[in-house]
Amino acid sequence: MGVLDGKVALITGGARGMGAEHARQFVAEGARVVFGDVRDEEGEALAAELGDDAHYLHHDVTSESEWSEVVAATIDRFGKLDILVNNAGINRFAPICEQSLDEFRLILDTNLTSAWLGIRAAAPVMSDGGSIVNMSSVEGYAGAAGLSAYAASKFGIRGLTKVAARELGARNIRVNSVHPGGIVTPMNTEFAPDLDPDKPFVPSLPIARWGRAAEVTHVVVFLASDAASYCTGSGWWSARRPRLLRPRSFVYGAVITAGSAVMTARSRARRKPRCPLVASGWLPVRTDRVRGPLT
Repeated sequence: MGVLDGKVALITGGARGMGAEHARQFVAEGARVVFGDVRDEEGEALAAELGDDAHYLHHDVTSESEWSEVVAATIDRFGKLDILVNNAGINRFAPICEQSLDEFRLILDTNLTSAWLGIRAAAPVMSDGGSIVNMSSVEGYAGAAGLSAYAASKFGIRGLTKVAARELGARNIRVNSVHPGGIVTPMNTEFAPDLDPDKPFVPSLPIARWGRAAEVTHVVVFLASDAASYCTGSGWWSARRPRLLRPRSFVYGAVITAGSAVMTARSRARRKPRCPLVASGWLPVRTDRVRGPLT
């Protein structure tokens, strides 16, 4: 029996990369999955691979009307909606002074506004509660030069996640974000054509290699499952870049950053945290029970 038996999930950006891996593992864990993308040929091929428990739909995540249609189609096909994974995303490298406003807006619309539209469309039909997982990035904690739009969108996902968790918690809808580091995906290999997955991503990391999509999906499956029933409003790191902090101040692994328990990069480098943070430590704290600022 899988940990997602009986669940129905909607996944965006599911035709390839991490989205495709999410769809595969969700089905393997017993869920029925509708996944959308604009890459129809790849999406249809994946749906055929996964069988009757998966269905592909063309879905432009920046379209408000298409969100309504996709949510309705999910319920028509499988009878309900328990899980939403806002996975769709794009990236473009350009310094601020060289990037066009249209491109900046496209990235924010695809990465951030789409998640807001998805939450707004899906939450009203999650009558028995549910789980929403928003895919962010380590760039949602520390921006890199040339990634102003991408970093802004991923920082925005963090804030949106915390707000949605507060608003939807009373309805038993949990909302969490996942912040992968260097993961081998088609988007990253297009972004960095010379990427060698067998070489270290950041040599100073305890696990220096590039991550695989399946390793991120394990965290997403957990957050979507009932095993994470007391986790909401949190951001899960799968890697942390060392460039802003001294090595001894790093927190590595999948760390749940809930409420005031986790401090900012600056404060973490300068003083002891208010509660223990262990490498790969998970702190399942409900943010609506935590006093103090959300980091």
